[in-house]
Amino acid sequence: MSELVLLERRADGVAVVTLNNPKVNALSQAVLAAVYEVAIGLTENPPGAVVFTGGERLFAAGADISEFGDAAQGAVIGAGFHRALNAVAAIPRFVIAAVSGYALGGGCELTMACDYRIASEKAVFGQPEVLLGVVPGGGGTQRLPRLVGPSRAKELLLTGRQVKAAEALAIGLCDEVVPHEQLHERALALAAEVARGALQAHALMKRAVDVGLECDLASGLALELEVFEAAFATDDAAIGVESFRTNGPGKAEFTGK
Repeated sequence: MSELVLLERRADGVAVVTLNNPKVNALSQAVLAAVYEVAIGLTENPPGAVVFTGGERLFAAGADISEFGDAAQGAVIGAGFHRALNAVAAIPRFVIAAVSGYALGGGCELTMACDYRIASEKAVFGQPEVLLGVVPGGGGTQRLPRLVGPSRAKELLLTGRQVKAAEALAIGLCDEVVPHEQLHERALALAAEVARGALQAHALMKRAVDVGLECDLASGLALELEVFEAAFATDDAAIGVESFRTNGPGKAEFTGK
């Protein structure tokens, strides 16, 4: 495991992934390779839930500008971003980004590859690539409009302006804003709550939502029927149904199988 990305698997079923590339948590090719390896490991041996976090002042400042060069190098950097962040998005568990400071460029793109974004009051988001004369290469032109709508996404992308936490919440770029000192407590508490749930159903529902967004309604509904049927084949479904019949809703103790 690279020291650039730290992984902690907690006893409560939560995996915490921490970017650790001082001083600004730049997403160099080495960091992206480490993110990819961690994401693959969490896919092959999934925990109950995942929290991605970074530094207190800088969640991640974006790509490592020192690696920028000509178009050929740009292709390498873009491929590294897509490989890593697509792997994060594919983790078959609920993935939370806990954003304590600046999440800019590739850092913002990493938060958008997660399922849910909790920001501290000090968090700032942005895609400032245009200020360098380039465009986002880690999914920003695709994931951002899916979160905030095409018009707002174009405004943010074309101006490169930064968005503070309150505005990010208002436009859908993050999902919660909490006091800075409560950020990690809240993210870990939510992750632990989710980790106690029916994990096979989590994976099926996440697949249905993510794949369904990329296809027409009829295909999405067909996929829903597929995962609905698959859920009934899990141990957790039998446990949940029996618990409901015996004890009422919300009291099942799932095994994750």
